[in-house]
Amino acid sequence: MTPRLTARMTVDALIRRVTAEGGFAAVLARGDDMAGAILLLCSERGEPKALLERTLDGQGNYHWTPCGPQDVESDAIRDGYIQRRRASDPDLWLIELDIADAERFAAEMT
Repeated sequence: MTPRLTARMTVDALIRRVTAEGGFAAVLARGDDMAGAILLLCSERGEPKALLERTLDGQGNYHWTPCGPQDVESDAIRDGYIQRRRASDPDLWLIELDIADAERFAAEMT
């Protein structure tokens, strides 16, 4: 089995990379350091563009998969989804990335 980064290490590395490129990244909700699920709120210039979740495939590789409502620009719908997820999984991380092409930064961290 291939060694994997902990959730905390993945989050920290992602935040450092986005910040180094001139973007903004923040932990909106902290999850379990070792194995918490990770949701990314990808934004560009303050406008939400996508919700991604780190998922594990059958071969043991991580991928960033779109999740939740398609209309992430609607605060009420997006926030309701996030609240439901956090209520059912208190170990869930919620990270905001505000940079052009945030999905690319996430993909490079798999």
